Amino acid sequence: MSVWGRAKAKWDELLGRAEELYGESHGDAAAELHGEAVRLEGEVEEEREEAEEAAEDSAQRHDDDGLAGAR
Repeated sequence: MSVWGRAKAKWDELLGRAEELYGESHGDAAAELHGEAVRLEGEVEEEREEAEEAAEDSAQRHDDDGLAGAR
């Protein structure tokens, strides 16, 4: 995951949580639900990017069994 991707995902989580808290404190159900949705989208994006990164790392490790000599 790129630095910008991580930053955007974290920003979405923080912004969503802030909007969620605003909705809770002001009795605004729409803001609370929207904030929760934005927060969850940020979390999902971060988890998806981490899974893709782990899969790429795993594929790179399995391609090289270490038995072939250097040419």
